[in-house]
Amino acid sequence: MNAPTDTALLQPQPAAANAWDFDDAAGDDAQASGANEKRLKIQRENHKLEKRLCREVARAIGDYNMIEDGDKVMVCMSGGKDSYTLLDILMKLRARAPIKFDLVAVNLDQKQPGFPEHVLPEYLQSVGVDFHIENQDTYSVVKRVVPEGKTTCGLCSRLRRAILYKVADQLGCNKVALGHHRDDIVQTLMLNMFHGGIMKAMPPKLVSDDGKHVVIRPLAYVPEKDTERWAQYRDFPIIPCNLCGSQENLQRQMIGDMLREWDRKHPGRVNNMFRALQHVVPTHLADPKLFDFQNAKPTGIADENGDKAFDHDDLPTNPSLPAGMQVVQLG
Repeated sequence: MNAPTDTALLQPQPAAANAWDFDDAAGDDAQASGANEKRLKIQRENHKLEKRLCREVARAIGDYNMIEDGDKVMVCMSGGKDSYTLLDILMKLRARAPIKFDLVAVNLDQKQPGFPEHVLPEYLQSVGVDFHIENQDTYSVVKRVVPEGKTTCGLCSRLRRAILYKVADQLGCNKVALGHHRDDIVQTLMLNMFHGGIMKAMPPKLVSDDGKHVVIRPLAYVPEKDTERWAQYRDFPIIPCNLCGSQENLQRQMIGDMLREWDRKHPGRVNNMFRALQHVVPTHLADPKLFDFQNAKPTGIADENGDKAFDHDDLPTNPSLPAGMQVVQLG
């Protein structure tokens, strides 16, 4: 383990509507004398990106009560852009949060051939965060069990999950933070719909399947393009996943490509799909476990939220559409 936890934490303060509200205005008007306009523009854009990341992560933490006073959060580090971004932003927020909490970065070294095992320890030491490297040869297990040409992600993730829960217990961590972002959540929804026949995504917060841990996804509101830009700007030492990331034709990759194309052609569509997960209307789906359709009977009392069966639903206005554009409904 390296240097002790940062002591620049703020004392708990009176609760607000969302005590995690973040809007750091410092430095907005800073000017570097003699700097060229291009460099200043890049600096401004990076500063805006940092503010946006901090704001969206803080908003997700507040909305779902992900982190509480006294928590010890295990931040799972894969060496990819998303986990680096997650740790970086959590460290920034910890220094100004309304509560005290500890961070421990954990990497599972799965003994993949050629894995640069020095990269993460060197980086984590350089940023001054407590960390733990867990060495477990899951690579050999996966290669032995999974037939050639088949996707390894399922078995790999199950092995990894079990090991990380055990490490969380050993380190005394009551929260496990994962680096899944907004686009991961939408991808999972579509994968389950297309291939599993179930409407299920990744929740921002859940109790682990062993019933002992709370798993959180503080990047739930963050689009992938922002973690990509932040990783570039911060020059994180990215470690590629040769075990699963290099497998072509993965269904998740195909869904991801489709979503990126949608977002390029129809800005705001992916975000609206995520928002739909936050605005579920069980009466207008078809799951009898969520609504008692069999016993639905007229009450004679008007319900403003009831279904107007013969009306043609108007599509909601999309605030993310460029100025001057509108949705035109045909038929």
